[in-house]
Amino acid sequence: MRFLVVSDSHGLTEELSIIFNRHEQEIDDAYHCGDSQLALVDEHLLPYHTVRGNCDFGGDLPLERIEETAEGTILIVHGHHHDVKYDLNRLRYRAEEVGANVVLFGHSHVAGALIEDGVLYVNPGSIRMPRGRSDKTYVLMDLENGQANVRFYRSEDGSAVEDLDVSGKL
Repeated sequence: MRFLVVSDSHGLTEELSIIFNRHEQEIDDAYHCGDSQLALVDEHLLPYHTVRGNCDFGGDLPLERIEETAEGTILIVHGHHHDVKYDLNRLRYRAEEVGANVVLFGHSHVAGALIEDGVLYVNPGSIRMPRGRSDKTYVLMDLENGQANVRFYRSEDGSAVEDLDVSGKL
């Protein structure tokens, strides 16, 4: 299964559509980890399963999503309620509570992924205001037979950012 993951678009609309259209034929689903600053009914956000971030106002977006897939359970949060700017401890506890083997989050605008104790943690970075690097990034994530492959891409042109890629067993 292949998933598209974006976060922290902060009002961007056309870019969300461009990224989705770029990969629409090769993905099974798409997720937005919050701070879209768009209404759930915004046409640019409609292709994405989305959660509410600290800069999303209105009650139409959930604070978290739990998605059951053939490859396990995916927990999607923004991360502001889990203090992800400091460490991943609260996020780890929540993943354990819901039995997630994949956790998608944003909030820090710092792109990165890691596999720890059989759980994959992915922050796709920000397609508007990245921190820690200049690349505005999103992720394509493959899950198959207990194996995960995470690839980061630049939102502007879809080129790969290889130094962030992570692969391993869940």
